[in-house]
Amino acid sequence: MSVFTHVTIGTNDLEVARQFYDNILGKIGLTRVADLGENGSIWGQGAPSFFVLKPANGQPATIGNGVTVSFEAPDRKSIHAFYDAALQAGAKNEGEAGPRGWAPHAYAAYVRDLDGNKLAVYCFKPE
Repeated sequence: MSVFTHVTIGTNDLEVARQFYDNILGKIGLTRVADLGENGSIWGQGAPSFFVLKPANGQPATIGNGVTVSFEAPDRKSIHAFYDAALQAGAKNEGEAGPRGWAPHAYAAYVRDLDGNKLAVYCFKPE
């Protein structure tokens, strides 16, 4: 049983977000599984899924302070590919790819997407 059915973040430029997430999520084996017209898109491999949507209330999308969406990566190499692709696409560095001491074998990278949402990608496998 999963903890989540999906995670959603907002965007103010859906077409740019689609290109950004197609690129970086592809590095960790996720693909766009659905487009919701002009409202958003969904990436994943089944549930749970990752949604990028225009806010339903019509207001601008904003970031949550202290909120991070973290994706599982198949290996450390894909973490570097995700991180490098994100930076090349205009994301901001929030923590270079490398070991994290809070859990055995934790290896991660952190970025902020083009709307300012904080993203992480983690692998817990030994090298």
